[in-house]
Amino acid sequence: MSAFCNEASIKIRKYSNAIAKELFRKTIHICSAFVPFFLARWYTQTIIALFLALICYCISEYLRLKGRTVPFISAITAAAARKRDENKFVLGPVTLCTGIILCALLIHPVSAASVGIFALAFGDGIASLMGRLFGRVHIPLTAGKSVAGSLSCFSAIFCATYLFTKNTLAALVIALCGMIIEVIPLKDMDNIAIPVIIGFISTFLI
Repeated sequence: MSAFCNEASIKIRKYSNAIAKELFRKTIHICSAFVPFFLARWYTQTIIALFLALICYCISEYLRLKGRTVPFISAITAAAARKRDENKFVLGPVTLCTGIILCALLIHPVSAASVGIFALAFGDGIASLMGRLFGRVHIPLTAGKSVAGSLSCFSAIFCATYLFTKNTLAALVIALCGMIIEVIPLKDMDNIAIPVIIGFISTFLI
């Protein structure tokens, strides 16, 4: 009985740690929703700041893999890293920043790029967290994506797009497209696909 309780306790701790990491990761993800605010006011400066952040992170990760930590940045990376990222270059922040930069540079007007960034911040961010918490029913051929995560993605993108554009039809189409992209097992590459594709689609709808 004692062995069973210990095993159950270990599983609970592992699950709690995984949820805490996912919550921390997705909090960073959702914070990218502030980027459109800066793009609308200081476009060039914001792009430069994103490039500098990307370069600083890559240098930090290179040093971390060499056994040298960079204050603050390395600590955040370690706290947010998933099991699959252990002892590897953590690619998520790179694709997140790259996706936002590409969306901002390639998609015009800024309002359309903003929709793509909101889809990444809220749709992908909330989908992963809800999938972890409530994802009991998985979608075949999606590498573990769940119905709960996909529906959460749709809802988050719809709400964010509608609040930004006040266009119900556009919000529905964009949310559906975002959900379809999110359900494809792209791993970290969805951080690039979602903002760029959704931003492009938004140029025709808003």
